[in-house]
Amino acid sequence: MMILAGLGNPEPKYLKNRHNVGFMALDVMAQAFHCGPWRKRFQGLATELTLGSEKLLLLKPQTFYNNSGHAIGEAAKFFKVPPEKVVVFHDELDLAPGKFRLKLGGGAAGNNGIKSTTSQLGPNFRRGRIGVGHPGDRNRVTGYVLSDFSKSEEKWLIDLLDAIAASVDLLAKGEFDAFQTQVTHKAPAPEPVKRGKPDAD
Repeated sequence: MMILAGLGNPEPKYLKNRHNVGFMALDVMAQAFHCGPWRKRFQGLATELTLGSEKLLLLKPQTFYNNSGHAIGEAAKFFKVPPEKVVVFHDELDLAPGKFRLKLGGGAAGNNGIKSTTSQLGPNFRRGRIGVGHPGDRNRVTGYVLSDFSKSEEKWLIDLLDAIAASVDLLAKGEFDAFQTQVTHKAPAPEPVKRGKPDAD
């Protein structure tokens, strides 16, 4: 058994927020693999799929973002899943939009959802870090992550979430480096916007 959890906020007004990209990733997975309906379990919404010999629990905590660890910890305890077999997908301010990194362990870097999960599991779980970029001013972070993705971001967002879903069989096999490589290959991050002076005529 593996647990794939996504971070987000449960109310409809948060549905398309950057902070909810973890939920979005799991929704795309569930749709891609024709999973059964989401059911209330472990203080969250859960569904399951089996890939090869590995059963995967997809979990969207309904405890609000900052308390996500309570739902993830409850599921891990119930199924006796070690932290190393838990992957938490979340928005990452320290990665450029469209970048993706899979990381084992480490600190929370100010992410309260990761901090909450660490309080329940310890630090040695995997983080599927989905880059959303940084607004440039720490005072604008809350408003930024609680705002919707812009129209111009939709292309890379759809491509990246599709690539994550298409590569999840590698997670099930424990081929974590191959998973990251395939996601990056299938959904290369958009080129950064250049903000230099316009060329002279």
